[in-house]
Amino acid sequence: MRRKFTRRDFLKVASIGTASAIALSCGMIETPRLPPTPEPDSVAEPTDIPQADASLREADVLVLGAGIAGLAAACALVDKGLSVIVLEARDRIGGRIWTDDSLGLPLDLGASWIHGVDGNPITKLAKEFGAKTVVTNEENGVVYKSDGSEMSDAEYVDVEDLFESIYEEVADLQESTDDDMPLQQAFDQVIADRDLSSQELHNLSHYIHGSFALELGADPDNLSLWEWDQDEEFGGDEVVFPGGYRQIIDGLAKGLDIRLGKQVTGISYGADGVEVETSSGTFLADKAVVTFPLGVLKQAGVKFDPRLPESKQSAINRLDMGVLNKVYLKFSEVFWDEGIETISYVGEATGEWCDWLSFETYVGAPVLMAFHGGAKGYAIEELSDDEIIAGAMQTLRTIYGDEIPDPEGFLITRWGKDPLAFGSYSHIPPFASGEDYDALFAPVDDVLYFAGEATSREYPATVHGAYLSGVAAAGEIA
Repeated sequence: MRRKFTRRDFLKVASIGTASAIALSCGMIETPRLPPTPEPDSVAEPTDIPQADASLREADVLVLGAGIAGLAAACALVDKGLSVIVLEARDRIGGRIWTDDSLGLPLDLGASWIHGVDGNPITKLAKEFGAKTVVTNEENGVVYKSDGSEMSDAEYVDVEDLFESIYEEVADLQESTDDDMPLQQAFDQVIADRDLSSQELHNLSHYIHGSFALELGADPDNLSLWEWDQDEEFGGDEVVFPGGYRQIIDGLAKGLDIRLGKQVTGISYGADGVEVETSSGTFLADKAVVTFPLGVLKQAGVKFDPRLPESKQSAINRLDMGVLNKVYLKFSEVFWDEGIETISYVGEATGEWCDWLSFETYVGAPVLMAFHGGAKGYAIEELSDDEIIAGAMQTLRTIYGDEIPDPEGFLITRWGKDPLAFGSYSHIPPFASGEDYDALFAPVDDVLYFAGEATSREYPATVHGAYLSGVAAAGEIA
């Protein structure tokens, strides 16, 4: 059985640099079932340490956001002997890492993978916290055509070979063109010189969508030809957490003073330090680490006084936020291909219900998860839960027959509508560059420091990139 082409694969083909395999690296917030807002002075309480004094509102450093970047920064700063308060708008820690148990097993609405275990700091944390991981096998998949019949290996090889030959020419354009352009424009130029049948174009469209929208959360028309793959990657296996990614978050949070339900509305900074206005009062510190997602910074809902430097604001404006949404379906039994991990569907509409993952292999439960990325990821957010489930089941019944059962439960993410994220993770659109990640990371006046996946030039859009950025920000302060 064949698998879909991945970003890691065609980098080997084109030999144009290294990149992160990040299709699943950041998560989504489940809607419409949102948790209640906590009491104004609630504090995260690890069970084996004394409760933090919620009356204290001043520290050496304020860390704004309890995602993995914020937790990494706070841990590093506390280790250096500084007092730290972490302010988090949600009623939970983790940010775009969120493990949900409502279907009776831990399912990650956000990050799912360690992308490349060799030398990856998340691998080290997993071992430290005793979090079990399972290797995923990209080769273990099956592809179905729009009528529900299985695509043969020979047919798939034809599609794969066509894409590879086209992408080699796109890579040549990346190296030779004098001006940046949308990646899709480069594809269009190459494809226009080919005499392709309608079926070849259809299959190619699906292949391109899977290689970009489902990897980067953005379609090729919103990716820079020059810079889309400027990042780095770790080698080794790709692994998931059967017990959920929260094991990493919970391990990092132990011993930290984390204040939940504290949505930041304004940040004033200067020679005297930082004053942070929140939904429940003011906090003071000598310095602050800002870990807001790029989507939040682009919305400009948090007011900075004085305004951020033009170099940083321009970087925020140039970079973009993509989306990758998940739909989990739990069934009474496994009716799909036994032992497989990935199910691809080359349907009539490109990008709709085209990419599925079976959790039976990882956790022994009858759960399927589907992805929608890029424009299709945003489009699915406009549908009702009933419409989404109906679309999913129509595809599954096309493949597996009308007799398969309805799901017993479901989880749906609408990450683009999350007001504390406004997207899944960052990418580089046309005319932006990796230098914009550097500009977003740069401290301001030795008072404000920045962290998060969108501040990591080497590893953007990954958990390990977010973690390393938090450690780096703490190092700048120390």
